[in-house]
Amino acid sequence: MLSQQGTSLIGRIPFYAIIPAELLVFGVIIATLAAIIASQALISGTFTLVNEAMKLKLWPSTLVRYPSQVKGQIYIPAINWILLAGTIAVVLLFKESSHMEGAYGLAIILNMLMTTSLLVYYFGTAKHSRLRTGIIGFVFFTIEGMFLVSNMSKFGQGGWFTYTIAFAFFLLMFLLLKARHLRDRHTEFVDLKHYVPMIQDLQADSTIQKEATNLVYMAVADSKRYIDSNIIYSIFKKRPKRADVYWFVHVDTVDSPYTSKYSVDTIVPKKCFFIRIKLGFKADHRVNLLFNKILHEMAENAEIDLVSHYDSLRKHSMPADFKFIILHSLASVDSEISAFDDLIIEGYRFIKRHSLSTEEMYGLELANVEVETVPIMVGPPAKVRIKREKEDVEREKELRYHEQSK
Repeated sequence: MLSQQGTSLIGRIPFYAIIPAELLVFGVIIATLAAIIASQALISGTFTLVNEAMKLKLWPSTLVRYPSQVKGQIYIPAINWILLAGTIAVVLLFKESSHMEGAYGLAIILNMLMTTSLLVYYFGTAKHSRLRTGIIGFVFFTIEGMFLVSNMSKFGQGGWFTYTIAFAFFLLMFLLLKARHLRDRHTEFVDLKHYVPMIQDLQADSTIQKEATNLVYMAVADSKRYIDSNIIYSIFKKRPKRADVYWFVHVDTVDSPYTSKYSVDTIVPKKCFFIRIKLGFKADHRVNLLFNKILHEMAENAEIDLVSHYDSLRKHSMPADFKFIILHSLASVDSEISAFDDLIIEGYRFIKRHSLSTEEMYGLELANVEVETVPIMVGPPAKVRIKREKEDVEREKELRYHEQSK
């Protein structure tokens, strides 16, 4: 490089210009392989971040595949296609790598600021050292802040692209977080023991058409003591759903990668059960198959009867029928909500329409699944006014009208 002092690059790339001409081919090959390795690391990192975001309910439910038995190796088809579309968009937008300097530089600075923010948060919550947290935050934020200010001139030279993408992802996660908080704040759990007599009476009421022999609800509650109020609403307050056996199933995703365990709590012997399934984050979440295995183990222990309860089918030893009910919360039209909450709800509905459905996420057999919407109050009831008119006043008005018409 010293020998080239005072000369102009004239479009040449310094990295390749310092390589002797006879070794240039090898330099291009090495640089290409390095770019491929770096891109693979970026793709794998993106898959990992999105997978963790889904566990934290900060990303829409997306199909995740595990191509090997090695922990941490995952493949998310939807993210792979998004990265492909993003890469094509960047190439078409910037055309040359030299035009990406502004976007790349501000992306690095933004990443540094986010890393420092997470580090400060970690030391502030886990280490409980305010002095050390303050020193680290002051030093790093000062240095990175100066970098940010000095590079803001590149915002109009492509830097806007980085912050547009960052804002879009922030908006997506913010909508999911606020929608979850809104739902959790208004989701109620009721004491199941208060409804056990009602369940038994409903099962014995032959005047109500039977919904299914076995009715399975996917529950949010993780204990047999309390159950989702939405489930109670679906069984009793909507169209009554009579079944010979009720099942409440809760699925937990745990940190151990290959965990596959379950526990059974009997609410009413042979009539009502609560099942809690614990699955590792790499275990196959095919709830339909797992549930069938649980049923057969319970049948072997004489806890349940898997033969059809209909006489015409029972004599031929036909298996009993099952029906899964998936409940989706829907903001009640009677709720009086703010414009901001309404925007959050509409955004959440849009995201859910374009993400993996609950039945697909759990691997349920779609032929035996019914998706049902249950209204929840996400705000105070809307105030309405109406007054009943007295009958004698109405009768006088009617007589007066007839007299005038004559």
